[in-house]
This record gives sequence, C-alpha cells and structure tokens, in this order.
Amino acid sequence: MSSGYGQFPGTRPRRLRATAALRRMVAEHRVHPADLVLPAFIREGAAEPVPLASMPGVVQHTRDSLRKAAVEAVEAGVSGIMLFGVPQTKDAAGSAGTDPEGILQVAIRDVRAEVGDALVIMSDLCLDESTDHGHCGVLDARGRVDNDATLERYAEMALVQAEAGARVLGPSGMMDGQVGHVRRALDAAGHQDVSLLAYTAKYTSAFYGPFRDAVESGLTGDRKTYQQDPANAKEALRELALDLAEGADMVMVKPGLPYLDVLRTVAGQVAVPVAAYQVSGEYAMIEAAAEKGWIERERAIDESLLAFKRAGADVVLTYWAVEAARRAARG
Repeated sequence: MSSGYGQFPGTRPRRLRATAALRRMVAEHRVHPADLVLPAFIREGAAEPVPLASMPGVVQHTRDSLRKAAVEAVEAGVSGIMLFGVPQTKDAAGSAGTDPEGILQVAIRDVRAEVGDALVIMSDLCLDESTDHGHCGVLDARGRVDNDATLERYAEMALVQAEAGARVLGPSGMMDGQVGHVRRALDAAGHQDVSLLAYTAKYTSAFYGPFRDAVESGLTGDRKTYQQDPANAKEALRELALDLAEGADMVMVKPGLPYLDVLRTVAGQVAVPVAAYQVSGEYAMIEAAAEKGWIERERAIDESLLAFKRAGADVVLTYWAVEAARRAARG
C-alpha cells in the first residue's frame, strides 16, 4: 500500500520547523557579521556626539567618538564603515569635499590610524554634504546640475579620499560616466588598489529624509533629473551595464526594502559583489514603530536584514550593523 510520500500526509514540511536547532540547521539564508557595513557621520567641530532626532540611536560623531565606533565595529565582526562628513562651511563648489583637511578626509585618516585594515574604510564620493545648495554636483548658470563639470570634482574628491586612506570609494551622485571618470583618475595617480562601489541604482526616494537631517542638507529643489525614477526597474539594468563597463568593483541598490525586486534582478545579472543600503527612512520607520510598541524591534530588524540576503545582497549597509552583528554572532 502506498505511503503517500511526496504528498500529504506522507510529506509534512512542518517536520523541519519543529525546533529552533532544526530551523537553524536548514535555514537557506543567514546574516553574518561580515556581511554588514556601518554608515557613520562625523561633524566638523563637534565637542560631543550630536544625537539625531529622526534617527534614534544614531549620532553625528566627534573625531573621538568615531574612532570608538570603528573599534566597536571591528570587535563585533562588521566588515566595513562608510563615512560621511558634515563640514562647518559649505559653498557652491563643495570645497570641503576636495580639501585634504576637510572633515571627511580627516575622519578617514583617524579611522585608519585607529583600526588600520581591520575594517574596510569606505567613503562617500559625492558633493551633497558639502554644497550649500545640497545637490550632488556643481550647478551651471541656469541652476542645473552640470554632469561633466561634476565629474571633474568627483575625480578631485577621489584622489584626496584615496590619499587619506580610504580603501573603497562610493560614487553616489548618479552622474553619467562617474565610475569610469573616477577610475581613470585613480589609476593615473597610482591608486589602482582602491575599489569602487558604484551606486548603480539609486532612486529618488522619500526614504532619504532623516539622512538629510544627518548631513544638514540645504537641498533646494529635488534630484529627479539625476537619481533614478522609482517607476523604472529595467532602467537599472542599463545603469548596471554602464557601471560594469566603466570598471565598478561592486554595485549597489539604494534604498533597500522598497526596491528588493531591483536588488534581486541585479544580483542575478552580475559576478561582482552586490550591496544594498538600508537607508535612513527604513531605519526610522522601524525604530518609530517599535517605540510605539507596534512591532517587536529586534525581530523586525533581523527580518529586514534577512530580506536583503534572500534577495541576493552580499553586503548590507545598515545603521544597525554593530547591533545586528553582535546578535548574529550569538546565533
């Protein structure tokens, strides 16, 4: 007589869910501390860390507190730290971004002196944190972002960041040709070993609001003429092909959870590492809902990170990197 194996009642998927140890053994995806990168802000002239109201638990660091945060990240097993500078003085050209003594370059040197290569030091390659108008590039006479003039500024930024000790640069401004232009500038200056993490599909998103608080953005207008339209998914593959042809070492999708479909598609197309950025608005929503008692905070954090891994991300930038890494290490 047939046992009916292969269908109910012979087959019962719940057998493999019976205990925590069994579920852990057959889990298809898991978050490892080495998958995580910690984004961190440093504020020029800060005497003590400045808490961010829209991102509970996140601060604008002082030089000292940033060094301590880097050590904590190493101890937790986090792989990298992505640095964003908040200068005291901003201008139309974003001069702080190319000043060797600008706060971002100072931060890179501080972290390198503190942890060396125990942490992958990554830096944001964009002008928005240092321009008074808040755009990711320089403006032309009509107030539009000038793509090609901005590329020249990115090349200058790349050199000072590389010389300060950054191991990975993240061109995030969504200028056409940015990866290739920066790659040529780095190679010509002898920085062939500096990697580029291309912000391949960076969407013009409502989820960046708290980040703009964090970098004290003075944005006027919007970024719809250069960041990708949320309505478009196939367009991301065109951006992907261009970034790979220009020499990207890694590629990124940003934001994360609202664009898991794009992340899954990109991950299925490439042989380079794929990153996802769990942006400030994603962080703020979970923290706010948890504060209200509407969701279980730790479970929601861990579930959101698993979603990135399930969609194909090799690397996840998250403000919970250290906390999540400690929890993952405990199993």
